[in-house]
Amino acid sequence: MFSGFLTRFTATVLAAATAVLLSFALIQPVLADAGFKRWVNGFRTTAAKNGISRATFNKAYRGVDRPDPEVLEKARYQPEFKAPVWQYFDNRVHEQSVANGRVMKRKWKPWLDRIERKYGVDRHILLAIWSMETNYGEILKNDKVMRNVVRSLSTLAYADRRRKKFARRQLLAALKILQRGDITVANLTGSWAGAMGHTQFIPTSYQAYAVDIDGNGRRDIWGSIPDALATAANLLRKNGWKKGKTWGYEVKLPGGRKFPAGSMSLSKWQSIGVSRANGKAFPRKSDRAELKVPGGRSGPAFLALKNFFVLKRYNNADKYALAVGLLADEIAGHGGLVRDWRRPFTKLSFDEKEELQERLKSRGYYDGKIDGKIGNGSRGAIKAFQAQAGLTQDGHPSKEVLKVLRRR
Repeated sequence: MFSGFLTRFTATVLAAATAVLLSFALIQPVLADAGFKRWVNGFRTTAAKNGISRATFNKAYRGVDRPDPEVLEKARYQPEFKAPVWQYFDNRVHEQSVANGRVMKRKWKPWLDRIERKYGVDRHILLAIWSMETNYGEILKNDKVMRNVVRSLSTLAYADRRRKKFARRQLLAALKILQRGDITVANLTGSWAGAMGHTQFIPTSYQAYAVDIDGNGRRDIWGSIPDALATAANLLRKNGWKKGKTWGYEVKLPGGRKFPAGSMSLSKWQSIGVSRANGKAFPRKSDRAELKVPGGRSGPAFLALKNFFVLKRYNNADKYALAVGLLADEIAGHGGLVRDWRRPFTKLSFDEKEELQERLKSRGYYDGKIDGKIGNGSRGAIKAFQAQAGLTQDGHPSKEVLKVLRRR
């Protein structure tokens, strides 16, 4: 009898505790939303002091009543490991990105002619940036990636301590863009961090560089490809782009010696044994350049000129600027690398990487998009298959793995 009472008592206590926990869990989002609403009301005053009208503010925040949890998740995400250099380039400079760039080059030729004349920036560079930023606009069609810019930036300003100052500044700029009439609330979309349009400009950069080259009275980098490409060209020009000059050269290094850091003339580099990898001469030997070996001495080497560093004003990373330059060269028909990246496996073509993903998906290992890009999902699927097949679990998209998949 006592044991039965104890059992009933324990069950009652557990039920009560569970009810309390459930009530607390249910009230947490309400409390969070209430805090967010208080923050929005407080920010209204800041916006007014910065020239944002009540009408613009109300329009921008209509329906924005809680933070975006996916934005916070992405803000907190830290990669598990530093990706090897070949992985970065394999996902960005490949047969498909080159072929699509050439299609876009033909399709937008009249506008590219006009933009190139006005800003002096090579069209292939602009096409490469467009590819790098949004895959020639394809990413803008993905509702899972594109988000309400006001909500995203408000979320970061409200809940992300590291990005709070940045987000508030960008949010004020976004509201001013909306107030100016360049874009509607419904179309003011961007990445989780607020980068917008075909060429991914944060709001303050948009304010500094956006142009209306198609002449419709709006600087529309979301819906007007000419405006987006001209805006990218304007950024590069204003940051010192040298018309008629390249970003750099792939070079061959003599063995058995160290090289000086910093910039030297191409003639000086040549005098210590550095030559172009394709055997051609440097066209302007007085140009100054800096040596870059992102994959180490065993990989391809480059002499980076002034325009390389201008590209870094778009994204301050050597790998980004180098990928833009290499992709631009291939779209232009100048050929790819003479010395490829050193990989611990045999590289797949773009079509083969798509086939790899399709075969992994058909066997239940992969549930992502068939896009030829090998990210965390693809590598995890490869590892799972390798484990089942008794292979080394390295996650590499190799010809060796594809061969095993084809046999099964």
